[in-house]
Amino acid sequence: MKKRINLKESLNTNSLRFQLLSRSLFFLAVILLLIGIFQYVFLKDFILNSTAANIRSQIVSTPRDSWTQMLLYAELNTKFNLGKGVNELELEKIPEDATNNFPINLTNATIAFVDLSGSITPLTDITTRSGNPPVLKVSQYQQALSANPPEYWLIDSNGSELMVILHPLQLRGYTVGLIQVSFSTKFVQDVLFRQLFIFLFLSLFALVGGLIAYQAVIKKTLVPLSNIVSTMEKIDAGNLDERLPVEQGQKEIDSLAVSFNGMLERLEASFKAEKEAKEQMRRLVADASHELRTPLTSIHGFLEVLLRGAMNQPDKLQKSLSSMYAESERMKKLIQDLLLLAKLERSPNLEKEEKDLGGLLLEMEPQLKMLAEERQVSLIIPPEKAVIIHMDVDKIKQVILNLFLNAVQHTDPEKGLIQISLTEVEQGVELSVLDNGPGIAPEHLPHLFERFYRSDSSRTRKYGGAGLGLAITQSLVELHDGTIRVESTVGEGSKFTVWLPDK
Repeated sequence: MKKRINLKESLNTNSLRFQLLSRSLFFLAVILLLIGIFQYVFLKDFILNSTAANIRSQIVSTPRDSWTQMLLYAELNTKFNLGKGVNELELEKIPEDATNNFPINLTNATIAFVDLSGSITPLTDITTRSGNPPVLKVSQYQQALSANPPEYWLIDSNGSELMVILHPLQLRGYTVGLIQVSFSTKFVQDVLFRQLFIFLFLSLFALVGGLIAYQAVIKKTLVPLSNIVSTMEKIDAGNLDERLPVEQGQKEIDSLAVSFNGMLERLEASFKAEKEAKEQMRRLVADASHELRTPLTSIHGFLEVLLRGAMNQPDKLQKSLSSMYAESERMKKLIQDLLLLAKLERSPNLEKEEKDLGGLLLEMEPQLKMLAEERQVSLIIPPEKAVIIHMDVDKIKQVILNLFLNAVQHTDPEKGLIQISLTEVEQGVELSVLDNGPGIAPEHLPHLFERFYRSDSSRTRKYGGAGLGLAITQSLVELHDGTIRVESTVGEGSKFTVWLPDK
């Protein structure tokens, strides 16, 4: 079954394996075709040049006396054939080896002598007896007598291609004519077609071998990509923990895997953030509903009391109205805090200016002492040196007031001690609010800046708090590119520290 699936995948024209295999074989076939064409052209030229050079060397190596005897024999033989009074006795005066002194070993070659006037005397009768020699143009004979004659000529004779070689003949220091050798190039075509047939057979064998070998090579080459596909199939919105292997020995695939892993990490972070945001929204709605339900229930209860007749009793009427007013104020503050948080997250609008933070604390000192009532308040500010930072004055005032009121709520009204200090640190300034309250248990510290979170609900509710003050404070600090942290020891007190950049 597995082999069938692989074969089906290999034959699928849309698969990467099929495209790589088909394109590789196509380029291999094109390369082999080009090699075959070049081989045919260059081999043909090589064979013709070699044959021409060989025949020329044979013409040159033939003794001059042999040429004289062969020409004389050819002339007498021609006269005898024409009936001009030459008998066989005159022919016998020519040496017997005159017919064997021309060492051209080429079957069916036609050999002739061309004199300077253009007359052709066949010499074929004493060699191969292959027929009448072809007649070339006068310009070609003139080229053969030049200083740099062509190696050979190719002419068409009765539908067949002939190769003609002309070489000057010199006797006693004078050029007396040309030796012309002509023969069919059929043997060259036979050699070329035989070589071409062998090449086509080897090319077909190479293509079949390439088809078999490429399949195994491509399959092994695509293993890293197959690993990525199998891993990606395991990944869905509920399972983003899977990661692709990044060291598979292929640079491009490894880079792709690294990119995919980065994308998966960002998707996982996005899903987690979305999940946390939904959870926070759920808690926000539940907490806001809970916080609003309490004052609304109180107001609804007092209204029922009044409707039952308490409105005619001045004491109960006054008490009910005062309680409803306090609950409505508490509900109003809760709604204002929620609106402020939404505004800070949606479109924060800061009007920053350079301001001395120490001077701002001194300006707020009377207000802070009034809010502290009997509690002891101390300010620690660097003397004779302005601490200039870029800030929105109103927002920083709200940060200071929120932290200060939080300390007031958690310290004793008579023995409470609140200390506000300002310290210059590297690349910024730290504002600390220290109190001697009961402290905060370690399990509450990570959640202090969450909305509606209260480590002591009874105390905060007493002072009208809904658990939004520290969340607002953190948002305001982050808008100034700062950070806030808390340190606390149970039974000793708490310390809130705000770091703000100096630029």
